[in-house]
Amino acid sequence: MEIPVVSIGNSKGIRLSKTILEKYNIHEKLELILEHGYMILKAKDEPRKDWDKAFKKMHKNGDDQLLINDVFEDENLEEWS
Repeated sequence: MEIPVVSIGNSKGIRLSKTILEKYNIHEKLELILEHGYMILKAKDEPRKDWDKAFKKMHKNGDDQLLINDVFEDENLEEWS
């Protein structure tokens, strides 16, 4: 696929179509990989984005309680000593 390089102020850039953005799940950031003479654009994964806000909201609502005990009655903790 050939796309033009366009002027953006004092810089140059490329435009990606809506179809490409949607197909490759590109939202706000791209990762640029320079490898073996190639430039690779990759959607930037941010799997934990805004988790801090979600955890604060959970705590405020009292939703951050354990669902099961983290130590079981029949658990032998001595083997870890």
